[in-house]
Amino acid sequence: MDRNIRTVDDVLRLLDGLFAPEADRWTAGGASWWDGFYADRSKAVPFFVSKPDENLVSSVERGLVTPGRALDLGCGPGRNSLYLASRGFEVDAVDLSPAAIAWAEERAREAGAEVRFHCGDAFAPAATGLAGPYDLIYDSGCFHHLPPHRRISYLALLDRALAPGGQLALTCFAAGAMGSELPDEAFYREAGLQGGLAYTPESLRAIFADLTEVELRRMNDEDAESPVFGEAFLWTALFRRSAAS
Repeated sequence: MDRNIRTVDDVLRLLDGLFAPEADRWTAGGASWWDGFYADRSKAVPFFVSKPDENLVSSVERGLVTPGRALDLGCGPGRNSLYLASRGFEVDAVDLSPAAIAWAEERAREAGAEVRFHCGDAFAPAATGLAGPYDLIYDSGCFHHLPPHRRISYLALLDRALAPGGQLALTCFAAGAMGSELPDEAFYREAGLQGGLAYTPESLRAIFADLTEVELRRMNDEDAESPVFGEAFLWTALFRRSAAS
């Protein structure tokens, strides 16, 4: 008989275990699933393109985000990491998938970009060698793959790694356009995330209530000829941490 729940981490691991093993996309155990996802680079996956997100480019070009230390969270093949490096950011990039990191490193070599890539779980910083604080944490599609209880881990990462005055920029599935709109408790009955969670602007504002909203909008739809990536089924949000934090 086990009676070993003593900490928040114990509770989080317990809740992780309520999901079927094949549903795991968020712990180190999910790396093999992502490796399979990235194995065929010729697949028609929109974000396999070597283009940065339109919202990231827009934020930099408008001066809403300025060069500093940046963490690309769930970096995939590194398209946003390379853009940030090209604009003068000092970039750490992390992903669970060795296949994604290998692809990102190839792209960085071809571009002559300086990016420190880390393979592992960003929510376990000791395992990845990540060392904040960061002036920018950029998340293009990681947040909506987390089960509800792992928002606690996400907010803890921000608290630990985002510098005072630093900014969080993210894209995530937009309710009514893509992603599951089931209530949080239903995912534990389903034992899966149905491809990812959809969010409303109100839910994002509530989750990140300790940060100041700078911008929250739908991502622009970009065509194949555009130099940037954009899909209208995503929200793009920019939040700033208080300089007094």
